[in-house]
Amino acid sequence: MASYEITDEEIRRRANEVFCAMELRSSLQEMQLMNKAFEFAYEAHREQRRKSGEPYIIHPIAVALIIAKELQLGAAPVCAAFLHDVVEDTPCTDEKIREMFGEDVAFLVRVVTKQSKKKYTMSKQLDNFKQMLDSMHYDVRAILIKLADRLHNMRTLDSMRPDKQMKIAGETDYFYAPLANRLGLYTIKIELENLSFRFRCPQIYEKILGLIEKDKEADKVRLKSFQEKIDEILTSHGIRYRREVDYKQPYNIWRKINTRGVDFEHLECRHFTRIVFPEDVYVSEKNMCLNIYSLLTDNFKERPSSIINYVDQPKQNGYQSFHTQLLSDYGVWEEIHIQSERMTKKADLGYLLDNGRRDKDITQWLENFRNVLKDVARNSEVNPDGKSFFIQSVRASFYNDDIQVYTPDGKAIKLPKNSTAIDFAFNIHTEVGMHAKYAKINGHLASVKTVLKRGDCIEIGTSPDVWPQEDWREKARSYKALRHIHMYLDSKTHLPFKRCPLCNPIPGEEVIGYKQSENDIVLHRRDCADAIGLASQYGDNIVAVDFKEDKDIVYPAVVTVHAVDRQHLLSDIIDSISNKLHLSIKDLHTVTEDEIVTCTINFYIHSYGELITVVQSILSIPDVDEVSYVNR
Repeated sequence: MASYEITDEEIRRRANEVFCAMELRSSLQEMQLMNKAFEFAYEAHREQRRKSGEPYIIHPIAVALIIAKELQLGAAPVCAAFLHDVVEDTPCTDEKIREMFGEDVAFLVRVVTKQSKKKYTMSKQLDNFKQMLDSMHYDVRAILIKLADRLHNMRTLDSMRPDKQMKIAGETDYFYAPLANRLGLYTIKIELENLSFRFRCPQIYEKILGLIEKDKEADKVRLKSFQEKIDEILTSHGIRYRREVDYKQPYNIWRKINTRGVDFEHLECRHFTRIVFPEDVYVSEKNMCLNIYSLLTDNFKERPSSIINYVDQPKQNGYQSFHTQLLSDYGVWEEIHIQSERMTKKADLGYLLDNGRRDKDITQWLENFRNVLKDVARNSEVNPDGKSFFIQSVRASFYNDDIQVYTPDGKAIKLPKNSTAIDFAFNIHTEVGMHAKYAKINGHLASVKTVLKRGDCIEIGTSPDVWPQEDWREKARSYKALRHIHMYLDSKTHLPFKRCPLCNPIPGEEVIGYKQSENDIVLHRRDCADAIGLASQYGDNIVAVDFKEDKDIVYPAVVTVHAVDRQHLLSDIIDSISNKLHLSIKDLHTVTEDEIVTCTINFYIHSYGELITVVQSILSIPDVDEVSYVNR
């Protein structure tokens, strides 16, 4: 039916789908309230049309149906879904909604209504998103209404201009899909990701979709053989189950192609087989998963290290399943997911299943989220310039999948996926993070910037001389680590000028400045060839500069030592720099030929005077003949 032909009868039929979905779990009063909300919204939007040309009320009805049917929420969120655009798009006020439908419905409508401001703290998009996230201080239902609103908008995005499609799809991919995943709404997350991908990159999307369809056709015979063998094994042992094949969606395929650096044909496990057993099994769910796993691996070869046990260690969004890979008769590794019907439902409804608010992990996650939002709000007031840090930090900490790692005494620590030992250190204690020098991961020495894997056991070594480095900003993933790293690095003294990359001057040397623009001065040594050339051509731009030593700033230095070889020579050289002068050595390279040692040392200094002290200290070592420093 064309959009302009949608009749009143059709509109009411669609609204009735919502009421039918709600009647078995709603009281008479609640049903009356929802019907009242629909009628009010219908009248308020009567003269409005969507970009597609259809009556605007079709959108609120569709959002209400998602709330009622797909998310299975209660009457107040359904009412708010009917009314969610009334205050924003019509003369109706928040007070009117409160008067007619009560405070609960009014609160939900208020949270999902975009606030119009003369000046936005971050940007219109970020401020509105922050408003929605802040609602989680009080009630997560508002987030779910917004997710339902976004889901229907994405399902009907065809009618928008390409630029609007890109904006909405970008928001969806960056904010809403990861948020759905974090709340355990896996089905909605997958749909949002793929709709976003479809409108952002339509050509790539269609190409991958075509490859998937070809793959399905090519896999038919092989999959049929594999499935029949599974059926034979499980049926012969009296296992009650159902099975289904799920092909990975285009976005998932595209992401793996890019992260793994392979093409479609060489991407393994483009689909998986799900084996689902009923909830009324006579043994525990874990034992049933292991029983099915045992029967299958008695008949199929199992890929080494392919087990992922999400039954004992669920993802923080509540997802549970038992994953492994088996070798089919066609010599192809097949991915298997074993789960109960309850686990399957939880993949769709996440923490909402069975009043999931009682779920310890989700409750803890929501509490952590609230605390971080409060902390972000406080720090935004102190540092209003850190606008993008708000979204980056919250997204990195709370939207990504988790890994679970352990302390040496067995304490489980959950961190965002792709976290490093830096994140682990800050999770243990702020001071441990601030002075983390090295890590021991599963007993092996490693850099604190090492990316952690699920199940790693980590120990952190600290030193009072170690502080966060600039590259830690890019390596950390958790909010706590990012916050403290940014605070420390932003508080450090920054040079008010640039250093010439040719002569690399350091405090204590004779220097001069060249004024490139009003606020851009480049510092040169006075003997620098560039400085001499500039002075001869642009003498008026040469300025005096006071380049003082700062204990918070270090500079790289390189010296070359020539000496007669002897026992303990190298340890004496290291001792003269590290122990006597307390300077950090970056690296050291030694060559010995015909009893003559040439040693090149890279280390860090605070000033030219400190460099001279190092040279004199090394020269005083017996058998050292010459020390020269390399022009940095």
